[in-house]
Amino acid sequence: MDVYEAVTSRRAVRGFTDRPVPKEVLERVLAAAAWAPSASNLQPWHARVVTGGPLAELKKRAGERLATGDSWDEPEYTMYPPALKSPYRDRRTEFGEHRYGALGIPREDLEARHRASAANWACFGAPAALFCYIDRDMGPAQWSDVGMFLQTVMLLLRAEGLHSCTQMAWAKFHRTVAEIVSPPGELLLFCGMSIGYEDVSAGDARIGRAPLDETVVFVDGV
Repeated sequence: MDVYEAVTSRRAVRGFTDRPVPKEVLERVLAAAAWAPSASNLQPWHARVVTGGPLAELKKRAGERLATGDSWDEPEYTMYPPALKSPYRDRRTEFGEHRYGALGIPREDLEARHRASAANWACFGAPAALFCYIDRDMGPAQWSDVGMFLQTVMLLLRAEGLHSCTQMAWAKFHRTVAEIVSPPGELLLFCGMSIGYEDVSAGDARIGRAPLDETVVFVDGV
C-alpha cells in the first residue's frame, strides 16, 4: 500500500469481524515497527499482544466489572488537561457529536452513551489487541516516542489490510489488563489497541481534520 494511502485510510475503527489475524502478520508488523524513531534510540515502548483465550478472558472480566458498576481504576496519568481550551475543546466536542450522532444517540441519552462506550472493553469485537506500556521513569519525550511507535504500527497494519483503534479507555481498567498480561511493576499502561478486519456493516464513518492553515505555518520568507 502506498504510504499516503495508508495514512489517509487509517482511522479509528470501532467494528471488527471475528476473522482471526494471523500471528505471522502481527510478528511482521511489530518487527518492522521496531524501526520507529526514538530519541537516542531508547525504544521506550513495551507491547503485549493478546489473542484467543486470554483476550476472551480479558473481555469477560472487563464486562463483569462494567455489569457490576465497578469503578474505574485510579488514573496513572492525566488523559486530558482539566480545563481544555479552544480549539481543542471544540474538536473534542465535535468528535463526541459525530461519534454518537452516527449511532443515533442524542446528547441527553447518557445511558445509551455509556452502552456505546462499553464496547471499548470488548475491543469492538476485534480478535487481537495490543497493550502498550511505558516505564514509569520515562518523561514527555519518551511518551512522544511511544506515540510514533504506535502510529508506525497502525500504518503497517493498513499495509496488511487490517484496521485498528487505539484506546486510552483500557488505562481505566489497567488492573484487569495486568491480571492477563502480568507486566512488571515498573511499567505503566498507556493504551490498548484493537486490531482486526473491519466490519464494514458497522458503518463507522471517519471524522474530518482541521484545515492545514489552522495547524501549520510555513515560514519561507516569501
